[in-house]
Amino acid sequence: MNRPTLFAAFIVCLLLISAAVLLARNSAALPVGDDLWPTKGWATAHPSSVGLDEQVLLRLDKDMASGRYSQMMDSFAVFRCGKKVFERTYPHDYAKLYGKEAGERGPYNERLTGRYNYFDPYWFPYYHGTDLHTMQSVSKTVTAVAIGTAIQRGDFKAGLDTRVLKYFDTSKVKNVDDRKRRMTLRDLLTMTAGFEWNDEGFVTGDPRNDTSSMEASDDWVQYAIDKPMVAEPGKVWNYNSGATELLAYIFQKETGRDIDDYGQQYLFAALGISHEWKRTYLGVVDTEGGLYLNGSDLAKIGYLYLRDGMWDGQRIVSSDWVKKSVTPYFQTDAEEQFKDGFKYGFKWWLSKLPDSTEYVWMARGFGGQNLEVFPNEGLIVTFAAWDILPNSTGKELVPSDFLPTLRTNTCPTATH
Repeated sequence: MNRPTLFAAFIVCLLLISAAVLLARNSAALPVGDDLWPTKGWATAHPSSVGLDEQVLLRLDKDMASGRYSQMMDSFAVFRCGKKVFERTYPHDYAKLYGKEAGERGPYNERLTGRYNYFDPYWFPYYHGTDLHTMQSVSKTVTAVAIGTAIQRGDFKAGLDTRVLKYFDTSKVKNVDDRKRRMTLRDLLTMTAGFEWNDEGFVTGDPRNDTSSMEASDDWVQYAIDKPMVAEPGKVWNYNSGATELLAYIFQKETGRDIDDYGQQYLFAALGISHEWKRTYLGVVDTEGGLYLNGSDLAKIGYLYLRDGMWDGQRIVSSDWVKKSVTPYFQTDAEEQFKDGFKYGFKWWLSKLPDSTEYVWMARGFGGQNLEVFPNEGLIVTFAAWDILPNSTGKELVPSDFLPTLRTNTCPTATH
């Protein structure tokens, strides 16, 4: 082979090596560990590469598609070690499934039309035909994250022991007594406000429930703050959607900012989250149930807390806020299938794993929205359904249902 031929071959080899390096940089060979952030989208990997059993995931997928867990499961996704490793969607024709109920006035359709007709396929479960799924009470958890963001930035200056009535003209509030005067922001965050409130009826379709009545009213904040007191604040846990709606109003009073606009600037944009957030008829952000996200972006909220409030070198919420948020303060009125029941933090549900001291951090929404974060295992699971009729069937998924997927207790030291 002559010299020109050798030189040409050498140049070709260099070009091939360069191309291979560039391809590797732009392929799935993304950084792992501390350098892996899903701001622009999750890196993907095979379940086995992050210590998960694909066959178990496939069995779960089959059960979800069959209606074992919900007649109307919409999506299921699993994330571990900073990567998305499993994702499925289950299409349903909601216009057909809930067409009859859409035209009948009831606890999920008090005004017959508009954004709080829970059977209107333009609004539920997907936002205007997009992949953004109603989060319902997962919105409460994200509200607490947004408050933590504002505290971290110094824009929400009030301490958690600040009295709620500081933000109201008490001459315009009904049923004011010493207990209502003692109610604090901490009590709103932990569902121990002490109000008379029936939220269980919203799940069972009882038309007398307070959440449906509040959502049918024009002024949700006034409805919530006017409720009479039945317990000393901070003493008795009682699920109360109105308490979280008060936080939207208080956030605006304390910071001078709308919580959705603030969240978009300092939380959602930082994490690369696309969202929509409905408002009440008077324009207050619906922090008790109006948020829409897709499963991949919902998982980012869990990943933020797994990473102790940090995101790609930026602190979004303080380590102290993360710790307080997932500290179990109160036992809840949990469903029977949860052996040890739920405990409650700052809008996070906490469920202890069997034979373990570990709590799984959970955000839960009416109809079947769930974010489950397993802190010791580095595992995040999201699933969403729209199973809202009182006579619906199906076994509720619990954190222990996902434990068989684990081949390793922690993330492998290196994934490929």
